[in-house]
Amino acid sequence: MSTSIAGLHAFLFTDIEGSSVRWLNHRAAMDKAVARHDALIRRVVGEYGGKIFKAAGDAFYVSFARPADAANAAIALQRALIAEDFSAVDGIKVRMAVHFGSAEKRGKDFFGPALNRTARLLDLAHGGQILVTASAAEVIQAERDVGATFVKVGANPLDDPAQVVDVH
Repeated sequence: MSTSIAGLHAFLFTDIEGSSVRWLNHRAAMDKAVARHDALIRRVVGEYGGKIFKAAGDAFYVSFARPADAANAAIALQRALIAEDFSAVDGIKVRMAVHFGSAEKRGKDFFGPALNRTARLLDLAHGGQILVTASAAEVIQAERDVGATFVKVGANPLDDPAQVVDVH
């Protein structure tokens, strides 16, 4: 399929929904659950060519050369998480966001508006949900390399009301 475009990157951000309450109620079990969660993320994103460039708490920030790889990794990760038994912590639901946009790589980290947009999109997601920006969805659909259908859920303002993003 297509190759990456200079300066444009695909991002997948993940975060466990409601983890703070789970940590309070199930400290020892959360240690094990989060370790399993982290191992699944590392394995799955690696299988799709993703590079974890930051992890904070139970959140991961991953870059990919292609939006289709980010979306396929997100789908595979949600399926892997659903298959796990996290009942000891009342279940784990992970929210995810995929975006494709301009970012500058500095060392092992990224900077630029694409990171802000992906983070704001993640804030809109619910556990078990993968939100994809229109810019990522357009490229993914053109490549026809994702085993899922996009459903437009609407236009949502991000942290700046002047910045509205179409979400799929």
